[in-house]
Amino acid sequence: MNIKTVRILAIYAIALFGIFSCNSTKTTTLSAEKLNLEIGCVAFYNLENLFDTVHNIGVNDYEYTPTGTNKWNAMKYNAKLHNMSYAISQIGLDFSPAGAVIVGVSEIENSVVLKDLVKQPSIAERQYEIVHYDGPDRRGVDVALLYNPRYFTVSSSKSYFLAKNYLQQTQYKDAPDSTFRTRDQLLVSGYLFGEKIHIIVNHWPSRTGGQTSSNPLRTAAASLTRHIVDSLFAADINSKIIVMGDLNDDPSDESCATVMNAKRDAADVTGTALFNVFWKTHNSGVGSLAYQGRWNLFDQIMLSPALLAKDMNKLHFWKSEVFNRQFLTWQEGEYKGTPHRTHSRGVWVNGYSDHYPTLIYLIKEKKK
Repeated sequence: MNIKTVRILAIYAIALFGIFSCNSTKTTTLSAEKLNLEIGCVAFYNLENLFDTVHNIGVNDYEYTPTGTNKWNAMKYNAKLHNMSYAISQIGLDFSPAGAVIVGVSEIENSVVLKDLVKQPSIAERQYEIVHYDGPDRRGVDVALLYNPRYFTVSSSKSYFLAKNYLQQTQYKDAPDSTFRTRDQLLVSGYLFGEKIHIIVNHWPSRTGGQTSSNPLRTAAASLTRHIVDSLFAADINSKIIVMGDLNDDPSDESCATVMNAKRDAADVTGTALFNVFWKTHNSGVGSLAYQGRWNLFDQIMLSPALLAKDMNKLHFWKSEVFNRQFLTWQEGEYKGTPHRTHSRGVWVNGYSDHYPTLIYLIKEKKK
């Protein structure tokens, strides 16, 4: 058994110990240091309507104002910031003392709420920086990327809109470009532990009107995401790409499995195919959100082949997780066992989000 194999086996031993240890963070971090490893947590989190209290001209955000249906005032907004920042502060601590070094987020209203979020006491010391563009969504919600600059350096970013050429097979094919407005898709490129990676943050169109009737909109969104991925592959076939987001579809649905060409099994990933790290998770009955008693796993992460090679000298995928911690979950009542959201039946319940965060760990051996 060579040194490389020993280290890989030791990493999996850390994972098993962390699952059963009541104090896994301290113990596994120490073990990782002994093994001379870099462990980076990369996460996605739908923050469920993180709005400020001010109406922004041109968007339909009235329900999240003091006079709107949710009576959204400073007290509720500050409570939401506190809850979401605490949740983010806990992500990844099981195996990484730095927590999540990169967090893609969705359902945020603007840069103001992001700046307020990263200043919260529970995560302020991480000094998260922000990549965000104002998108065209009618409600004004966008996607964004938070990152810890001590571990990740941004080299470029770009926002993509779902333009008319991607809607040719939908009911909007003959409508003006301005008729359909959904979230943008955010591409951020940079260096994590010294290696170049590309992250695409998504929030595809919802299932409003039904899964079948709205399916063409998500396949159109997937086509745009796939175009971004293929552009990166065209520049470098060995690109390390992470696709993440609330896709409003499950891993086996057409948009993910067919259009994105994201596979269930890493062994099937060849060429420009992707690996959907949460397909098997969903098959096991675990989800990131629940609707009418059924679990869905909309909050997905897909990886390019270059992140699957088990070379300890290079950054690669180790493990994934739906972060379904107890504090994020209803403990009693009608919704027991599901994500504890901000509102329930129109009543503010001071929860977190109707989605659980999802995450992956990337690892490599530290340079001596």
